[in-house]
Amino acid sequence: MTKRILIIDDEVSIRETLSGILEDEGFASLCASSAEVGIELIHEEKVDLILLDIWLGDAMDGMMALEKIKAGFPSLPVIMISGHGTIETAVQATRKGAFDFIEKPLSYDKIVLAITNGLRFAQLEQENRLLRETSSRRHTLTGNSPVIQALKKQIETVAPTDAWVLIRGDHGTGKELVAQAIHSLSLSGNRPMIEVNCAAIPEELIESELFGHEKGSFTGAHISKQGKFDQADGGILFLDEIGDMSLKTQAKILRILQEQKFERVGGHKTISVNVRVLAATNKNLEEEIENGSFRADLFWRLNVVPIHVPRLRERLEDIPLLVEDLMDDMKAKGLKKKSFSDSAYQVLIDHSWPGNVRELRNFVERLVIMCPEEVISDQHVRMFLPSTAAIRVPIMTDNLLHPYQTSDFKEAKRRFEREYLHQKLTENEGNISKTAEYIGLERSHLHKKLKSLDIIS
Repeated sequence: MTKRILIIDDEVSIRETLSGILEDEGFASLCASSAEVGIELIHEEKVDLILLDIWLGDAMDGMMALEKIKAGFPSLPVIMISGHGTIETAVQATRKGAFDFIEKPLSYDKIVLAITNGLRFAQLEQENRLLRETSSRRHTLTGNSPVIQALKKQIETVAPTDAWVLIRGDHGTGKELVAQAIHSLSLSGNRPMIEVNCAAIPEELIESELFGHEKGSFTGAHISKQGKFDQADGGILFLDEIGDMSLKTQAKILRILQEQKFERVGGHKTISVNVRVLAATNKNLEEEIENGSFRADLFWRLNVVPIHVPRLRERLEDIPLLVEDLMDDMKAKGLKKKSFSDSAYQVLIDHSWPGNVRELRNFVERLVIMCPEEVISDQHVRMFLPSTAAIRVPIMTDNLLHPYQTSDFKEAKRRFEREYLHQKLTENEGNISKTAEYIGLERSHLHKKLKSLDIIS
C-alpha cells in the first residue's frame, strides 16, 4: 500500500517542494498549513508519517503540536523540520517523541532517508507490538470450563518448580501451548525455551541436533555446532512428540537426562548442563512400552508430573471464547474480524471436533476467508463443516425403533444395523474411514449403507 505522509508547514513553497519529492519517491502526500488543521487530518485520514515544521506562524507551534500528536498517536513517527535549528531544539524535540530532526534548506537525500527510516521504524514497532500481543495470548489457555480451570491450576502449581513435566493429549489439543504457559510462569521465563520436534528430525541427525557436533565429525560438518541441550543450559528443553523417538536415541537421551552430561558427536569433551525437561506426546506410552517401542525407564524419568490436555469435545462450552481468540489472531495476520451468530456457535458446539482446537482454528480461518458477510450464520457453518457434521443421531427412546419390537425380520435387521452402525460411528468420532476399518467393511460400502439407513445425508 502507498504510504501517506502528512506535511504540516505554513510556507506554501515548502509544502509544494516536499509534495513533489514525496510524489517522485512513490508516496502520497497530505498538506496542512497549520498545526490545528494537521491534527484534524490525522483524526480523519490514515497517516503513516508526519513532516512537521517547528516554527509555525500560528497559535500552536511545532513543539506543542508534537506533544498533542504523540499523546493521541504515540506510534506515529514525526520528523521535525526547522530553519533555525539548534542542538538544544533537536534534543528537546527528541525528548518529546520526534523520530528525527532535519534542518532547512532541505536536502532531497536527507528527507528520503529520514522518511524511509521512520516508516521502517514504525513497521518494526507495529510488528513487535503484534508479536507481544500474540505471544501473550499464546501463553494463555483460553476457556472457563471446569477441565481448563483445573489445567490452569496444575500449570500455575508446577511452573515455578524445577519438576519435569510430561504433557499428554490428542493431536491438536494444545500441548505446545501448555509447555509455553509453563515456561512463561517458570523461574527461567526470561530465557527462551528450546524446542525439539522429535518426530520431525531424521534418526541419523537427531543426535547432532540434540547434543551438537564437532567440526569434521561427519560429511558436511564444516563447523562445530551447539546442540539443543547446550542451548537449553540453565533453562527449559521441550521435547515434543517424544513417543516418536527411536529406541536407540531414547537410550542416549535417558543417560543424558539422568547425568546431565554428554559429549558432542565426534567429540571427547564431557559437557555438563542443568536442563529442565518438558515432554509431550499424543501416544499412549503405556501401550508403547508393552509393545516394546518405548523404554519404561525413560517414561518414569519423564513422568514426574503428568498433565493431561483435554480434547475439545470435553470442553465444548469454551468454543465461543476460543473462536474470539482465533479471530484476534487472524486479525493480526491481516484478515478481517467477523462475528458469529448465536445459532452459528450452537452448530459449532454440536460438532464433535475430532481434530480438536487445531481443526477449529483451520475451520474458523476457512469461514473468515470464504464468507463475504460480516456476520457468520449457522447456514455458513453447516455449508463448510466437514461431513461428520451431517451425522444425525437417531432417537432411540421410541420402543418402535428397537429391533425386537417388530415381527418383520427385514425391519428388525434394518433397525439393528442402524443402531449398531450409529453407535460405532459415534465411538469413532464420526470418522467413516476409521469406522469402516474398525468393523471390517470397505469405506465405500459403509458409506452407501449409512446413507441407505438414513444415518448420514
